[in-house]
Amino acid sequence: MLEPFVVAFTAFFATVAPIDVAALFAALSGHATEAHRRRMALKGVAIAGGILVVFALGGNKLLEILGITLPALRTAGGILLLLIAVDMVFARPSGGVTTTEDEDAEAAHKRDISVFPLATPLIAGPGAMGAAILLTADAQGDATRIAIVVAALAAVMGLTLALLLAAAKVSKLLGVTAQSVIARVVGILLAALAVQFIFDGLKAGGIV
Repeated sequence: MLEPFVVAFTAFFATVAPIDVAALFAALSGHATEAHRRRMALKGVAIAGGILVVFALGGNKLLEILGITLPALRTAGGILLLLIAVDMVFARPSGGVTTTEDEDAEAAHKRDISVFPLATPLIAGPGAMGAAILLTADAQGDATRIAIVVAALAAVMGLTLALLLAAAKVSKLLGVTAQSVIARVVGILLAALAVQFIFDGLKAGGIV
């Protein structure tokens, strides 16, 4: 059971990008008191976790309603994750795991950033939502594998909360170079996982 957990944890870690989220949170919450930052971190992670759990547990039903097959989801999800991975490896900002310039400008004028942009799109962004649906759909109704995916998601949410609570210290301690190195390593792992999803989708769809 360790392998499915590691795969799910890697996918969520890469698409949520806790270290990047912590760095952005530190920059956007500089005006707030320590108590206010703690409340925003707790609220943001709770809302984001709830959103991702809904997407994870309701993913199969959503696919049925939209008439999307699992092979199509695997292929599309793999392509999305691959694009995010490429941006991570080359240290480029990605709309899948970060905010856009317009969203940054709007957030700069908000005193409470727990819902926007912290919960979404920073933590529960399109990449993380896609990963949640893809991983649980790939479990094909196996309750144990779905529980493993949810456990991996909970672990990433816990790590994200811990980093948010120590955002300023973590950002200062790691520095830009260390953050970039971590992002690149995780990006390479995510790229390999994404390509495997694409291969599996094409094979299951009878294309190759």
